[in-house]
Amino acid sequence: MSGHSKWASIKHKKAATDARRGQMFTKIIKELAVAARMGGGGDPDTNSRLRKAIADAKAANMPADNIKRAIMKGTGQLEGMSYEEMSYEGYGPGGVAVFIETLTDNKNRTVSEIRHIFSKHGGNLGESGSVAWMFQRKGYIVVEQSQASEDELMDIILEAGADDLKEDGSNYEIFTSPENYEAVDKALKDNNIEAAVSNLSMIPQNYIQLEGKKAEQCLKLMDALEDQDDAQHVWGNFDIDEDDISRYSGQ
Repeated sequence: MSGHSKWASIKHKKAATDARRGQMFTKIIKELAVAARMGGGGDPDTNSRLRKAIADAKAANMPADNIKRAIMKGTGQLEGMSYEEMSYEGYGPGGVAVFIETLTDNKNRTVSEIRHIFSKHGGNLGESGSVAWMFQRKGYIVVEQSQASEDELMDIILEAGADDLKEDGSNYEIFTSPENYEAVDKALKDNNIEAAVSNLSMIPQNYIQLEGKKAEQCLKLMDALEDQDDAQHVWGNFDIDEDDISRYSGQ
């Protein structure tokens, strides 16, 4: 779908220009603590969720002491705040489905702030289950086409257990089952192929094409939700023309 961009790749492009390091550290610290508490303990060799959180922390250049303290808070070795995983669902401009995963120490505050963000940006918070059925949990990896040829990439990922590879502009999108995500991610690294994006995601089963004012409204909504302190991940089932993204980014 050349000339268009889904929210996953929009986030990747915007990350290069967004100076949000402090906020990103806060979100990663929460994930480290919860992964250590809920994912199977403080050993990354036996806790895949913690292993991923540590990799994300290192990629963000988080100091090793910060990583260690966050893990120790999660395992109870140090006193720390207790976070709860909550998901929220709603609709944005143009009927776009939005799914949000949060880590919060105050559910009432979080839902109030998220409801306000939806209302402010032309959307509305929905009931649990209202849009979750439109998404599937999958491993999602983006590799720039300059990293490898399609045939080379296909051979590597299929052998590692990937489900599908799609071309998206100047990128390849790789989809895996949650169970095979780590194996595919490792196979790419073993072949010196650097992923631009690599995570477990909620992948929409179909996309709504937005343009003009609706596209701008939806981008503002998604940005505001991403900036909410408790939001860890935000997904939407929309696709936007590159020209609308450029106009919005240039504001």
